[in-house]
Amino acid sequence: MNLQIKDDFIPGTKLLRSEMGNVTGLEFLSKVFYISNGVMLTQIRDVSGIDGSTLQNWTKRGWVENAKLKKYNMNQFAHILIINMLRSCMQLDKIAGLIQYINGKVDDRSDDIIEDSILYDYICKILDSLMLHESCSLGSIKHEIAKITANYKEPVAGARDRLTNALEIIVVAYYAAIIKRRSDDLLNKMFGEN
Repeated sequence: MNLQIKDDFIPGTKLLRSEMGNVTGLEFLSKVFYISNGVMLTQIRDVSGIDGSTLQNWTKRGWVENAKLKKYNMNQFAHILIINMLRSCMQLDKIAGLIQYINGKVDDRSDDIIEDSILYDYICKILDSLMLHESCSLGSIKHEIAKITANYKEPVAGARDRLTNALEIIVVAYYAAIIKRRSDDLLNKMFGEN
């Protein structure tokens, strides 16, 4: 199946790319963290649309690490954005399982194969590259994953395979979310809803 998908939003946020200088990934995260070394819950809500009770629920379930002094660092924020970008098309427990497949326990850095901010950057770079193409196929997704992760250094044997498998799932699921959003918009337009 070939599709051409364009997304006006920064993945995991409700911010238009055009409003942030068309940056995503680490460039976007760097803009968010330019002045401060942490973001508060209200800032997360403003950027992502996630309300406080949802984030507290994710934390209680062990899907998101607790904030330090009520501030989330860049990796925690990226982790939240990854969950948020997938939640419209994937069950939350499956998203949590997928992230655990990549990086183990949410509050243990010793079992991570990649920092969450770098993972988010890879996801965004893959999506950005795919959106430049006329169409997108599973083959082109795999090609872009291989290209973007070419310099990835495995901290443990098998990490690259885990990362590429997870990235393929994330990218395909995000495309599904974009398609669902487009379908919902068309349906709402048909019924005269905003």
